[in-house]
Amino acid sequence: MLQLPESLLGHISYEEFLRDYWQKKPLFIKNAIPDFESPIDEHELAGLALEEQVESRLVMKTGPNGEKWHLENGPFKEDRFNDLPKTHWTLLVQAVDHYIPEVAALMEAFDFIPSWRVDDIMISYAPKEGSVGPHLDYYDVFLLQAQGTRRWQIGGFADDKTPFIPDVALRILQEFDATETFVCEPGDLLYLPPQLSHYGVSQSDDCMTWSVGFRAPSADEIVTSLADYIGESLCEDDRYKDPDLALQSHTSEIGDDAISRVQAIIQEKLADKATIKAWFGRYMTQPKYLDQLVPAEKALTLAELEQEIASGMAICLSEGSRLAFSNAENGILLFTDGDGFDVSEQDQQVALFLTEQKHLTQDELSSSSNEFKEIILELVNRGSLFLSD
Repeated sequence: MLQLPESLLGHISYEEFLRDYWQKKPLFIKNAIPDFESPIDEHELAGLALEEQVESRLVMKTGPNGEKWHLENGPFKEDRFNDLPKTHWTLLVQAVDHYIPEVAALMEAFDFIPSWRVDDIMISYAPKEGSVGPHLDYYDVFLLQAQGTRRWQIGGFADDKTPFIPDVALRILQEFDATETFVCEPGDLLYLPPQLSHYGVSQSDDCMTWSVGFRAPSADEIVTSLADYIGESLCEDDRYKDPDLALQSHTSEIGDDAISRVQAIIQEKLADKATIKAWFGRYMTQPKYLDQLVPAEKALTLAELEQEIASGMAICLSEGSRLAFSNAENGILLFTDGDGFDVSEQDQQVALFLTEQKHLTQDELSSSSNEFKEIILELVNRGSLFLSD
């Protein structure tokens, strides 16, 4: 089992990190996890990359002088790994925490950041000189060295206007000027804020890096998703109206008064904080992969669920499922995998226990209402939760 220290940040407090580093500047923590040993090796990682449901990539630097970048997307055939050169390639496997509980255990070390901000743990493996090139990410990332060594060079902040290498299916920066360099060994941790350019290159034949990424939806994604959510509840009778219409000198002109009417409609629909709260909780708990949830083979009844719990079974959060909550007028809103449930004050503490501890037993459920048990039953039957002994 993964042994985690009391704090990943060494002598820096969580408050100091959030105030001085989070989304502001990088932070290198030497030996953040002492005596770290990866619970997964390169063979298991390659095995995941063979699976249809697992997102994986292979990045190579090719050409006579190693000047060309090449990207392949998985799933891969097993013999593909037998044909790889000795150097200059990287295998990347996304969301390994969804499949390996020992990897998912690392998330516990980041409980100083809201859990609904967490995306996944991507793991990369590379022989010497393996890299994905100088690039930027639009999200916060913690880079944990799991085995071997990697040299990280840090540059300046970049954006969409920064030139990228053309005709390459990778967003690799055309120019990169390093200002800091770190050589990461097993257990070392490097935090990088969004849009800070960086360039990692393997320095050993067995370099494995875990990347803990955080969700950062774009304005485009936010506006589009919110509009879709609001649109589902709008009435056909709710339309553009102009009872104060005045005579215009040009019939084809769209005047400022018309724009003001449209603006008023938009602002009215976007002004309801409760609606935004209900949408955002659903949006931020959507599974990374929609096919991640596996419904129960046989749907349980409430009586059967209660019988299982009474026999000592526990209800646990499925790997890849997401939980969050927001306060409501008479309790809380519980969000799970893109859906929302009203939880009464009576059941609030049990629901909060589930969001924090990721499991429930008979002790927690014994005082719960049937309404809350029905919510739990639905989540078990659709695969967000599962029964475990």
